[in-house]
Amino acid sequence: MWAFHTPQPTQPPSLFNPPRAPPKLPSSSLAVNPSISTSTPNNNQLIQSLCKRGNLKQALKLLSHEPNPSQRTYELLILSCAHQNSLSLAQSLHSHISENGFDQDPFLVTKLITMYSDLDSLDDARKVFDKTRKRTIFVWNALFRALTLAGLGEEVLGLYGKMNRIGLPSDRFTYTYVLKACVASECMVSLLKKGKEIHAHILRHGFEAHVHVMTTLVDMYARFGCVAHAGIVFKSMPVRNVVSWSAMIACYAKNEKPFEALELFREMMIETHDLVPNSVTMVSVLQACAALSALEQGKLIHAYVLRRGLDSVLPVISALITMYSRCGELELGQRIFDRMEKRDVVSWNSLISSYGIHGYGKKAMQIFQEMIHQGVSPSPITFVSVLGACSHAGLVEEGKRLFDSMRKVYGIIPSVEHYACMVDLLGRANRLEEAARIIYEMRIEPGAKVWGSLLGSCRIHCNVELAERASHRLFQLEPLSAGNYVLLADIYAEAEMWDDVKRVRKLLETRSLQKVAGRSWIEVKKKMYSFVSVDEFNPQIEEIQSLLIKLSAEMKEKGYKPQTKVVLYDLDEGEKERILLGHSEKLAVAFGLINTNKGETIRITKNLRLCEDCHSFTKFISKFTNKEILVRDVNRFHHFQNGVCSCEDYW
Repeated sequence: MWAFHTPQPTQPPSLFNPPRAPPKLPSSSLAVNPSISTSTPNNNQLIQSLCKRGNLKQALKLLSHEPNPSQRTYELLILSCAHQNSLSLAQSLHSHISENGFDQDPFLVTKLITMYSDLDSLDDARKVFDKTRKRTIFVWNALFRALTLAGLGEEVLGLYGKMNRIGLPSDRFTYTYVLKACVASECMVSLLKKGKEIHAHILRHGFEAHVHVMTTLVDMYARFGCVAHAGIVFKSMPVRNVVSWSAMIACYAKNEKPFEALELFREMMIETHDLVPNSVTMVSVLQACAALSALEQGKLIHAYVLRRGLDSVLPVISALITMYSRCGELELGQRIFDRMEKRDVVSWNSLISSYGIHGYGKKAMQIFQEMIHQGVSPSPITFVSVLGACSHAGLVEEGKRLFDSMRKVYGIIPSVEHYACMVDLLGRANRLEEAARIIYEMRIEPGAKVWGSLLGSCRIHCNVELAERASHRLFQLEPLSAGNYVLLADIYAEAEMWDDVKRVRKLLETRSLQKVAGRSWIEVKKKMYSFVSVDEFNPQIEEIQSLLIKLSAEMKEKGYKPQTKVVLYDLDEGEKERILLGHSEKLAVAFGLINTNKGETIRITKNLRLCEDCHSFTKFISKFTNKEILVRDVNRFHHFQNGVCSCEDYW
């Protein structure tokens, strides 16, 4: 039995220890139940009733007259303090609990830690934990949860190691929290190693059959980009629920494997008749359709969303807006946005980003101003979207004003992503020295994104000196990223510095790095087709190559000049032209010309930036064949029609 301690009259008055005067009854509560008064020996039921009705202050006043509060009474009071977001009342209640000897009750300790976590008072949560002598697994889990939610993953993992050393066994909640801790802050390599150690711990202690633990493990590997590891865990699961399937589909969708995401969704629909995809599943599937510009697939998913009644879920609607815009149907995305009864900042961000990637920077700015006018506060992602829109449209001064307003007007401190947008904005406009100055004046570490933006801009304008400075930092920050080496080699090749090209290629070989192969996707008759450079496995490859050779010869007579400078090898012009005709985007265009009907738009997605020759070639094709061609590269949309591109050669 617990020993209860009644405060002595000599203590100073407080909320729970008022001066000894005749007690006043809480008016509202006693009006409801006049038979109960403060002189009743046990007021626990009335206090609990007041908590359930939201009358926290009256409940606390009555508590001061209850000599034997029960555990249930304290629990409801703790929950009420968190619900009403009152830290001061929570701390006063905590003092009362301590005075009555309940501060060592493991059940209430877990509730107190959770309460302080909900009130964003981690210091108080830590103090509760530190003062607890008998720490059950539930107490440890409560602190793990609190710290993980606050993004303090490394602290969680340190405490987890301490818990293991004292020999306290983990339960399934422990594993869930510590796995989430691995990705609670930045996904560092050291934390991935910890995640793998926890994975081994899970297997040793027989938790591989727990669906929640294994699903969290899939998600952990997904966030680190370890798609193969996530797939192995998923396939080994004896039982999978809709969350498990959704986690693996999201893993593919967010790690540049949209084909696999759609295929797994199809498998889920065929194999699991008792599982119904939820809104989280549909968001990932729509993201996969968007990544592939798979318009017909996206329309089928949209129809399923309508049948399932998920068209009122905000994240799903935002994903639909993005999907249609990234499939080239900007008007459909706008129509969905216009029909929304309620819009959150994510919905606005989706629309701003949609106009941005299509090159309509001024329209994106207009939507941003409309959002502000309607009282929706911008998020950090809003500024990434609108600054990106300015960059694609060459709106340098507008972008600079927006960037300055972040801190001054909206109180948002620019992050690495925002600085990367600014460097890209200035770099594309050939204001490279100004872009470099922004980097050197940054208050935070620039990181790979910022230096990568500078190197990409140097590639556009062939600035060798700045490219060497940027690549030097990138080789330190991302030693295993082949793309940085390839970009530098591109710049050397354009400057005809062939010895330096060979040197960089040698670095790639000695470090066993392989450049990302160019890949293009096209949707024809509701089926997706993938092409890589010099694709020899497509059954129509001979017909495709024959058509490209024929078109190239005919277009040369009309003024097309192959941009052989993009070929990084010191070869003769004829050989360079042959290599250019094998680029994946040209193969996809030719496939589309062969397999689509007259008047049907060709839609292509490419995983890299469109090279200068493919861009020029596609402009000529659109005029020569009277075809509308939409190409989305890694940066933006290119709408080719009648020999003109919507980007106006600014990409």
